[in-house]
Amino acid sequence: MRIADLEGKRIAIWGFGREGRAAMAAIRSRLPQLPLTLFCSEAETADAQSFDPSLVVRGQEPDAIALSSFDVVVKSPGISAYKPALVSAQEAGVRLTSGTSLWFAERPDARVVAVTGTKGKSTTTALLAHLARSLGVRTALAGNIGMPLLELVDAEADVWAIELSSFQTGEAGPVELGVITSLYEEHLDWHGSRERYIADKLKLADVSRQLLVNAGQPYLLERTALHPHRRLFGKVEGWHVAGGFIRRGAQQVFEISRLRAPGEHNALNACAALTALEAMGYDAVVAAEALASFRPLPHRLQPLGEHDGFAWINDSISTTPQATLAALGSLEGRQVTVIVGGHDRGLDWSDFVTEAKRHAPHAIVAQGANGPRIARALQAAGVSVVETEDLTRAMARARELTPAGGTILLSPGAPSFDQFHDYAERGRRFAELAGFDGHEIVGIEGLGVS
Repeated sequence: MRIADLEGKRIAIWGFGREGRAAMAAIRSRLPQLPLTLFCSEAETADAQSFDPSLVVRGQEPDAIALSSFDVVVKSPGISAYKPALVSAQEAGVRLTSGTSLWFAERPDARVVAVTGTKGKSTTTALLAHLARSLGVRTALAGNIGMPLLELVDAEADVWAIELSSFQTGEAGPVELGVITSLYEEHLDWHGSRERYIADKLKLADVSRQLLVNAGQPYLLERTALHPHRRLFGKVEGWHVAGGFIRRGAQQVFEISRLRAPGEHNALNACAALTALEAMGYDAVVAAEALASFRPLPHRLQPLGEHDGFAWINDSISTTPQATLAALGSLEGRQVTVIVGGHDRGLDWSDFVTEAKRHAPHAIVAQGANGPRIARALQAAGVSVVETEDLTRAMARARELTPAGGTILLSPGAPSFDQFHDYAERGRRFAELAGFDGHEIVGIEGLGVS
Protein backbone atom coordinates (compact mmCIF):
# COMPACT_ATOMS: atom_id res chain seq x y z
CA MET A 1 0.00 0.00 0.00
CA ARG A 2 1.40 3.37 -1.09
CA ILE A 3 0.55 6.73 0.43
CA ALA A 4 -1.52 7.60 -2.63
CA ASP A 5 -3.69 4.55 -1.90
CA LEU A 6 -4.88 6.22 1.30
CA GLU A 7 -6.74 8.94 -0.61
CA GLY A 8 -10.46 8.94 0.08
CA LYS A 9 -10.15 6.50 2.96
CA ARG A 10 -10.76 6.93 6.67
CA ILE A 11 -7.31 6.93 8.25
CA ALA A 12 -6.22 6.54 11.87
CA ILE A 13 -2.65 7.00 13.12
CA TRP A 14 -1.88 5.09 16.32
CA GLY A 15 1.11 6.50 18.21
CA PHE A 16 2.54 10.00 18.59
CA GLY A 17 6.22 9.12 18.87
CA ARG A 18 8.72 10.00 16.17
CA GLU A 19 7.39 7.24 13.89
CA GLY A 20 3.82 8.50 14.23
CA ARG A 21 4.85 12.09 13.52
CA ALA A 22 6.87 10.97 10.50
CA ALA A 23 3.87 9.08 9.14
CA MET A 24 1.59 12.08 9.54
CA ALA A 25 4.10 14.43 7.91
CA ALA A 26 4.64 12.09 4.94
CA ILE A 27 0.90 11.62 4.40
CA ARG A 28 0.30 15.37 4.67
CA SER A 29 3.04 16.05 2.09
CA ARG A 30 1.27 13.84 -0.49
CA LEU A 31 -2.37 14.16 0.58
CA PRO A 32 -2.68 17.52 2.37
CA GLN A 33 -6.49 17.48 2.53
CA LEU A 34 -6.89 13.94 3.82
CA PRO A 35 -8.60 13.88 7.26
CA LEU A 36 -6.48 12.11 9.89
CA THR A 37 -7.37 10.85 13.35
CA LEU A 38 -4.63 10.30 15.91
CA PHE A 39 -4.82 7.93 18.87
CA CYS A 40 -2.28 8.84 21.54
CA SER A 41 -1.98 9.07 25.31
CA GLU A 42 -3.97 11.69 27.17
CA ALA A 43 -0.74 13.44 28.16
CA GLU A 44 0.21 13.87 24.48
CA THR A 45 -3.03 15.45 23.25
CA ALA A 46 -1.97 19.09 23.56
CA ASP A 47 1.35 18.51 21.79
CA ALA A 48 -0.39 16.49 19.08
CA GLN A 49 -2.91 19.25 18.41
CA SER A 50 -0.07 21.79 18.19
CA PHE A 51 1.83 19.50 15.82
CA ASP A 52 -1.10 19.42 13.38
CA PRO A 53 -4.16 21.58 14.22
CA SER A 54 -6.23 19.77 11.58
CA LEU A 55 -5.89 16.42 13.40
CA VAL A 56 -8.75 14.80 15.21
CA VAL A 57 -6.94 13.83 18.42
CA ARG A 58 -8.21 11.09 20.72
CA GLY A 59 -6.23 10.81 23.94
CA GLN A 60 -7.01 7.16 24.61
CA GLU A 61 -6.10 3.66 23.58
CA PRO A 62 -8.65 2.56 20.97
CA ASP A 63 -10.69 -0.59 21.30
CA ALA A 64 -11.83 -2.75 18.39
CA ILE A 65 -15.02 -0.73 17.94
CA ALA A 66 -13.10 2.54 17.66
CA LEU A 67 -10.62 1.06 15.18
CA SER A 68 -13.35 -0.52 13.08
CA SER A 69 -14.68 2.91 12.12
CA PHE A 70 -11.57 3.39 9.93
CA ASP A 71 -10.49 1.85 6.64
CA VAL A 72 -6.76 1.92 7.43
CA VAL A 73 -4.79 2.11 10.68
CA VAL A 74 -1.16 3.29 10.49
CA LYS A 75 0.46 2.02 13.67
CA SER A 76 3.77 2.86 15.30
CA PRO A 77 6.27 0.04 15.97
CA GLY A 78 5.71 0.05 19.73
CA ILE A 79 2.05 -0.90 19.25
CA SER A 80 1.95 -4.69 19.23
CA ALA A 81 0.43 -6.16 16.08
CA TYR A 82 -1.06 -8.82 18.35
CA LYS A 83 -3.18 -6.50 20.47
CA PRO A 84 -6.68 -7.98 20.58
CA ALA A 85 -8.23 -4.69 19.43
CA LEU A 86 -6.06 -4.65 16.30
CA VAL A 87 -6.65 -8.32 15.55
CA SER A 88 -10.41 -7.88 15.88
CA ALA A 89 -10.40 -4.77 13.71
CA GLN A 90 -8.46 -6.57 10.99
CA GLU A 91 -10.93 -9.44 11.10
CA ALA A 92 -13.65 -6.83 10.55
CA GLY A 93 -11.89 -5.60 7.40
CA VAL A 94 -9.65 -2.79 8.65
CA ARG A 95 -6.28 -2.70 6.86
CA LEU A 96 -3.16 -2.35 8.98
CA THR A 97 0.01 -0.62 7.78
CA SER A 98 3.01 1.25 9.21
CA GLY A 99 5.65 3.78 8.32
CA THR A 100 8.01 0.96 7.39
CA SER A 101 5.46 -0.65 5.07
CA LEU A 102 4.60 2.66 3.43
CA TRP A 103 8.27 3.49 2.79
CA PHE A 104 8.99 0.12 1.17
CA ALA A 105 5.93 0.56 -1.03
CA GLU A 106 7.12 4.04 -2.05
CA ARG A 107 10.73 2.96 -2.72
CA PRO A 108 10.63 -0.50 -4.33
CA ASP A 109 13.85 0.10 -6.31
CA ALA A 110 16.03 1.17 -3.37
CA ARG A 111 19.15 -0.91 -2.74
CA VAL A 112 18.46 -1.94 0.84
CA VAL A 113 20.57 -3.74 3.41
CA ALA A 114 18.15 -4.45 6.26
CA VAL A 115 19.76 -5.43 9.56
CA THR A 116 18.02 -7.09 12.48
CA GLY A 117 19.04 -9.22 15.45
CA THR A 118 18.47 -9.40 19.17
CA LYS A 119 21.78 -7.63 19.74
CA GLY A 120 24.33 -6.00 17.46
CA LYS A 121 21.89 -4.64 14.90
CA SER A 122 22.38 -0.93 15.61
CA THR A 123 26.17 -1.09 15.66
CA THR A 124 26.27 -3.28 12.55
CA THR A 125 23.95 -0.95 10.64
CA ALA A 126 25.95 2.13 11.64
CA LEU A 127 29.22 0.38 10.80
CA LEU A 128 27.90 -0.54 7.37
CA ALA A 129 26.95 3.06 6.63
CA HIS A 130 30.29 4.33 7.94
CA LEU A 131 32.29 1.86 5.83
CA ALA A 132 30.26 2.48 2.69
CA ARG A 133 30.66 6.24 3.04
CA SER A 134 34.42 5.79 3.44
CA LEU A 135 34.37 4.41 -0.12
CA GLY A 136 32.47 7.44 -1.38
CA VAL A 137 29.13 5.61 -1.60
CA ARG A 138 26.13 7.86 -0.94
CA THR A 139 24.49 5.99 1.92
CA ALA A 140 21.32 6.39 3.98
CA LEU A 141 21.31 5.36 7.63
CA ALA A 142 17.79 5.07 8.99
CA GLY A 143 15.10 2.90 10.53
CA ASN A 144 14.92 1.68 14.11
CA ILE A 145 18.37 3.14 14.77
CA GLY A 146 16.82 6.57 15.28
CA MET A 147 15.40 8.03 12.07
CA PRO A 148 12.04 6.78 10.74
CA LEU A 149 12.20 5.80 7.10
CA LEU A 150 9.34 8.10 6.17
CA GLU A 151 11.46 11.10 7.18
CA LEU A 152 13.56 10.19 4.12
CA VAL A 153 10.74 9.21 1.78
CA ASP A 154 11.95 11.63 -0.92
CA ALA A 155 15.70 11.20 -0.35
CA GLU A 156 18.06 9.48 -2.78
CA ALA A 157 20.91 7.14 -1.87
CA ASP A 158 23.03 4.49 -3.56
CA VAL A 159 22.70 2.16 -0.56
CA TRP A 160 20.16 2.16 2.27
CA ALA A 161 21.50 0.81 5.58
CA ILE A 162 18.31 0.17 7.52
CA GLU A 163 17.92 -1.23 11.01
CA LEU A 164 14.69 -3.14 11.64
CA SER A 165 13.43 -4.18 15.06
CA SER A 166 11.47 -7.37 15.58
CA PHE A 167 8.39 -5.11 15.48
CA GLN A 168 9.25 -4.12 11.90
CA THR A 169 10.69 -7.18 10.15
CA GLY A 170 7.24 -8.32 9.07
CA GLU A 171 6.58 -4.91 7.53
CA ALA A 172 9.56 -4.83 5.15
CA GLY A 173 9.26 -5.21 1.42
CA PRO A 174 11.83 -6.99 -0.77
CA VAL A 175 15.42 -6.17 0.23
CA GLU A 176 18.64 -6.84 -1.61
CA LEU A 177 20.38 -8.14 1.51
CA GLY A 178 18.98 -9.10 4.90
CA VAL A 179 21.36 -9.41 7.87
CA ILE A 180 20.56 -11.25 11.11
CA THR A 181 23.26 -10.60 13.71
CA SER A 182 21.97 -12.77 16.57
CA LEU A 183 18.85 -14.44 17.89
CA TYR A 184 17.88 -14.71 21.56
CA GLU A 185 14.58 -14.18 23.35
CA GLU A 186 13.42 -10.59 23.85
CA HIS A 187 10.32 -8.38 23.66
CA LEU A 188 8.11 -11.23 24.81
CA ASP A 189 5.54 -8.70 26.01
CA TRP A 190 5.08 -7.41 22.42
CA HIS A 191 5.22 -10.76 20.60
CA GLY A 192 3.47 -12.87 23.21
CA SER A 193 5.89 -15.80 23.16
CA ARG A 194 9.48 -16.76 22.39
CA GLU A 195 8.35 -18.76 19.36
CA ARG A 196 6.46 -15.82 17.88
CA TYR A 197 9.39 -13.46 18.53
CA ILE A 198 11.74 -15.75 16.61
CA ALA A 199 9.22 -16.25 13.80
CA ASP A 200 8.76 -12.49 13.49
CA LYS A 201 12.52 -11.88 13.40
CA LEU A 202 12.96 -14.50 10.69
CA LYS A 203 10.34 -12.84 8.48
CA LEU A 204 13.24 -10.77 7.19
CA ALA A 205 14.66 -13.92 5.58
CA ASP A 206 11.47 -14.34 3.55
CA VAL A 207 11.88 -10.96 1.81
CA SER A 208 15.69 -11.01 1.39
CA ARG A 209 17.21 -11.85 -1.99
CA GLN A 210 20.47 -12.55 -0.15
CA LEU A 211 20.65 -13.42 3.54
CA LEU A 212 23.64 -12.93 5.84
CA VAL A 213 23.67 -14.66 9.24
CA ASN A 214 26.01 -15.26 12.16
CA ALA A 215 27.93 -18.51 11.72
CA GLY A 216 28.40 -18.75 15.49
CA GLN A 217 24.72 -19.35 16.23
CA PRO A 218 23.69 -22.96 15.51
CA TYR A 219 19.97 -22.32 16.03
CA LEU A 220 20.01 -19.40 13.61
CA LEU A 221 21.91 -21.50 11.07
CA GLU A 222 19.36 -24.27 11.39
CA ARG A 223 16.39 -21.95 10.94
CA THR A 224 17.86 -20.29 7.83
CA ALA A 225 19.44 -23.36 6.21
CA LEU A 226 16.97 -23.46 3.30
CA HIS A 227 17.55 -19.90 2.13
CA PRO A 228 18.87 -20.22 -1.45
CA HIS A 229 21.36 -17.34 -1.20
CA ARG A 230 22.67 -17.47 2.34
CA ARG A 231 26.06 -16.05 3.34
CA LEU A 232 27.82 -16.37 6.69
CA PHE A 233 30.00 -14.07 8.75
CA GLY A 234 32.18 -15.25 11.62
CA LYS A 235 33.41 -18.26 9.64
CA VAL A 236 37.10 -18.88 8.95
CA GLU A 237 36.57 -18.97 5.18
CA GLY A 238 35.26 -15.40 5.23
CA TRP A 239 35.26 -12.39 7.56
CA HIS A 240 35.93 -13.56 11.12
CA VAL A 241 37.81 -12.76 14.33
CA ALA A 242 40.93 -14.68 15.37
CA GLY A 243 44.25 -13.98 17.05
CA GLY A 244 43.47 -10.36 17.82
CA PHE A 245 42.60 -9.52 14.21
CA ILE A 246 39.60 -9.12 11.97
CA ARG A 247 40.46 -11.45 9.11
CA ARG A 248 39.20 -12.28 5.67
CA GLY A 249 40.08 -15.93 5.38
CA ALA A 250 43.78 -16.22 6.22
CA GLN A 251 44.41 -12.51 5.60
CA GLN A 252 44.96 -10.29 8.65
CA VAL A 253 43.05 -7.12 7.79
CA PHE A 254 42.50 -5.07 10.94
CA GLU A 255 43.85 -5.30 14.48
CA ILE A 256 41.02 -5.46 17.04
CA SER A 257 42.86 -3.22 19.50
CA ARG A 258 42.41 -0.34 17.05
CA LEU A 259 38.62 -0.49 17.39
CA ARG A 260 37.18 2.30 19.53
CA ALA A 261 34.13 0.09 20.22
CA PRO A 262 35.51 -2.48 22.71
CA GLY A 263 34.93 -6.20 22.81
CA GLU A 264 35.15 -9.18 20.49
CA HIS A 265 31.39 -8.95 19.87
CA ASN A 266 31.93 -5.52 18.31
CA ALA A 267 34.70 -6.97 16.15
CA LEU A 268 32.16 -9.57 15.03
CA ASN A 269 29.68 -6.78 14.26
CA ALA A 270 32.40 -5.30 12.07
CA CYS A 271 32.72 -8.67 10.29
CA ALA A 272 28.98 -8.58 9.60
CA ALA A 273 29.22 -5.07 8.15
CA LEU A 274 32.26 -5.96 6.02
CA THR A 275 30.58 -9.10 4.69
CA ALA A 276 27.45 -7.10 3.88
CA LEU A 277 29.49 -4.47 2.06
CA GLU A 278 31.19 -7.20 0.05
CA ALA A 279 27.85 -8.82 -0.77
CA MET A 280 26.70 -5.49 -2.20
CA GLY A 281 29.67 -5.45 -4.55
CA TYR A 282 32.10 -3.12 -2.76
CA ASP A 283 35.75 -3.58 -1.71
CA ALA A 284 35.48 -4.45 1.96
CA VAL A 285 39.23 -4.92 2.44
CA VAL A 286 39.85 -1.31 1.41
CA ALA A 287 36.95 -0.08 3.54
CA ALA A 288 38.17 -1.94 6.64
CA GLU A 289 40.72 0.77 7.47
CA ALA A 290 37.80 3.11 8.23
CA LEU A 291 36.93 0.93 11.24
CA ALA A 292 39.54 2.92 13.16
CA SER A 293 37.48 6.11 12.87
CA PHE A 294 34.12 4.60 13.85
CA ARG A 295 32.85 6.04 17.13
CA PRO A 296 30.90 3.71 19.46
CA LEU A 297 27.19 4.41 19.51
CA PRO A 298 25.87 6.14 22.63
CA HIS A 299 24.72 3.87 25.46
CA ARG A 300 26.40 0.84 23.86
CA LEU A 301 29.49 -0.01 25.91
CA GLN A 302 30.21 3.72 25.82
CA PRO A 303 33.29 4.69 27.86
CA LEU A 304 32.43 7.90 29.72
CA GLY A 305 35.92 8.41 31.11
CA GLU A 306 37.37 8.46 34.62
CA HIS A 307 35.85 10.28 37.59
CA ASP A 308 36.44 9.96 41.35
CA GLY A 309 39.02 7.26 40.72
CA PHE A 310 36.72 4.95 38.74
CA ALA A 311 36.28 4.20 35.05
CA TRP A 312 32.62 4.48 34.02
CA ILE A 313 31.02 2.60 31.13
CA ASN A 314 27.46 3.21 29.93
CA ASP A 315 25.84 0.16 28.35
CA SER A 316 22.25 1.21 29.01
CA ILE A 317 21.10 -0.26 25.67
CA SER A 318 21.72 -3.71 27.20
CA THR A 319 18.22 -5.16 27.57
CA THR A 320 18.97 -8.91 27.67
CA PRO A 321 21.16 -11.00 29.99
CA GLN A 322 23.19 -12.09 26.95
CA ALA A 323 24.07 -8.47 26.25
CA THR A 324 25.29 -8.06 29.82
CA LEU A 325 27.47 -11.17 29.46
CA ALA A 326 28.95 -9.76 26.24
CA ALA A 327 29.72 -6.47 27.99
CA LEU A 328 31.47 -8.26 30.85
CA GLY A 329 33.38 -10.40 28.37
CA SER A 330 34.74 -7.29 26.69
CA LEU A 331 36.15 -6.08 30.04
CA GLU A 332 37.86 -9.30 31.08
CA GLY A 333 40.89 -8.71 33.27
CA ARG A 334 39.49 -5.53 34.84
CA GLN A 335 37.93 -5.14 38.30
CA VAL A 336 34.33 -4.53 37.31
CA THR A 337 31.25 -3.76 39.34
CA VAL A 338 28.21 -4.35 37.13
CA ILE A 339 24.78 -2.84 37.75
CA VAL A 340 21.97 -5.07 36.47
CA GLY A 341 18.18 -5.02 36.52
CA GLY A 342 15.25 -2.95 35.33
CA HIS A 343 11.81 -3.56 33.87
CA ASP A 344 10.87 -7.23 34.24
CA ARG A 345 9.82 -8.99 31.03
CA GLY A 346 10.31 -12.43 32.47
CA LEU A 347 13.52 -13.22 30.58
CA ASP A 348 15.62 -16.19 31.63
CA TRP A 349 18.74 -15.19 33.60
CA SER A 350 20.08 -18.73 34.05
CA ASP A 351 22.97 -18.28 31.56
CA PHE A 352 24.05 -15.15 33.39
CA VAL A 353 23.89 -16.95 36.74
CA THR A 354 25.89 -19.89 35.39
CA GLU A 355 28.61 -17.62 34.02
CA ALA A 356 28.68 -15.51 37.19
CA LYS A 357 29.16 -18.66 39.24
CA ARG A 358 32.03 -19.71 37.00
CA HIS A 359 33.68 -16.33 36.57
CA ALA A 360 32.05 -13.58 38.62
CA PRO A 361 32.90 -9.89 38.17
CA HIS A 362 34.29 -8.02 41.17
CA ALA A 363 30.75 -7.14 42.31
CA ILE A 364 27.16 -7.34 41.11
CA VAL A 365 24.52 -4.80 42.12
CA ALA A 366 20.93 -5.74 41.28
CA GLN A 367 18.31 -3.00 41.14
CA GLY A 368 14.97 -2.17 39.57
CA ALA A 369 11.76 -4.14 39.20
CA ASN A 370 13.45 -7.45 38.39
CA GLY A 371 16.40 -6.86 40.72
CA PRO A 372 14.97 -9.11 43.46
CA ARG A 373 14.41 -11.96 40.98
CA ILE A 374 17.96 -11.67 39.64
CA ALA A 375 19.37 -11.47 43.17
CA ARG A 376 17.48 -14.59 44.30
CA ALA A 377 18.77 -16.56 41.32
CA LEU A 378 22.36 -15.49 42.00
CA GLN A 379 22.11 -16.16 45.74
CA ALA A 380 20.66 -19.62 45.11
CA ALA A 381 23.77 -20.39 43.05
CA GLY A 382 26.09 -19.09 45.76
CA VAL A 383 27.03 -15.89 43.90
CA SER A 384 27.47 -12.74 45.96
CA VAL A 385 25.13 -9.88 44.98
CA VAL A 386 24.04 -6.58 46.51
CA GLU A 387 20.38 -5.68 46.09
CA THR A 388 19.11 -2.08 45.91
CA GLU A 389 15.83 -0.44 44.96
CA ASP A 390 16.79 1.84 42.08
CA LEU A 391 19.63 3.18 39.95
CA THR A 392 20.53 6.03 42.31
CA ARG A 393 21.02 3.68 45.25
CA ALA A 394 22.79 1.16 43.01
CA MET A 395 25.31 3.80 41.97
CA ALA A 396 26.02 4.68 45.60
CA ARG A 397 26.62 1.02 46.48
CA ALA A 398 28.78 0.53 43.40
CA ARG A 399 31.06 3.35 44.54
CA GLU A 400 31.42 1.65 47.94
CA LEU A 401 32.14 -1.77 46.47
CA THR A 402 34.57 -0.86 43.68
CA PRO A 403 38.30 -0.52 44.43
CA ALA A 404 40.20 2.56 43.30
CA GLY A 405 41.02 2.26 39.62
CA GLY A 406 38.16 -0.19 39.08
CA THR A 407 35.35 0.01 36.55
CA ILE A 408 31.67 0.64 37.17
CA LEU A 409 29.54 -0.73 34.35
CA LEU A 410 25.85 -0.11 33.76
CA SER A 411 24.70 -3.07 31.69
CA PRO A 412 21.19 -3.78 33.01
CA GLY A 413 20.16 -6.72 30.84
CA ALA A 414 16.63 -5.33 31.06
CA PRO A 415 14.55 -2.45 29.67
CA SER A 416 14.32 0.87 31.49
CA PHE A 417 10.56 1.34 31.78
CA ASP A 418 10.37 0.67 35.51
CA GLN A 419 12.21 3.93 36.22
CA PHE A 420 12.85 5.79 32.95
CA HIS A 421 11.20 6.72 29.67
CA ASP A 422 13.79 4.80 27.65
CA TYR A 423 17.34 3.44 27.72
CA ALA A 424 18.75 6.83 26.63
CA GLU A 425 17.27 8.60 29.65
CA ARG A 426 18.65 5.84 31.87
CA GLY A 427 22.09 6.17 30.31
CA ARG A 428 22.12 9.95 30.73
CA ARG A 429 21.10 9.59 34.37
CA PHE A 430 23.92 7.10 34.91
CA ALA A 431 26.36 9.59 33.39
CA GLU A 432 25.08 12.40 35.60
CA LEU A 433 25.27 10.32 38.77
CA ALA A 434 28.83 9.37 37.81
CA GLY A 435 29.75 13.06 37.56
CA PHE A 436 29.57 13.63 33.80
CA ASP A 437 27.36 15.92 31.74
CA GLY A 438 24.49 13.75 30.51
CA HIS A 439 23.65 16.31 27.82
CA GLU A 440 26.98 15.59 26.14
CA ILE A 441 25.75 12.10 25.26
CA VAL A 442 24.43 13.09 21.87
CA GLY A 443 22.41 11.05 19.46
CA ILE A 444 23.75 8.64 16.88
CA GLU A 445 26.02 10.27 14.34
CA GLY A 446 25.44 9.93 10.62
CA LEU A 447 21.68 9.48 10.52
CA GLY A 448 20.15 10.43 7.20
CA VAL A 449 21.89 10.53 3.83
CA SER A 450 25.53 11.41 3.21
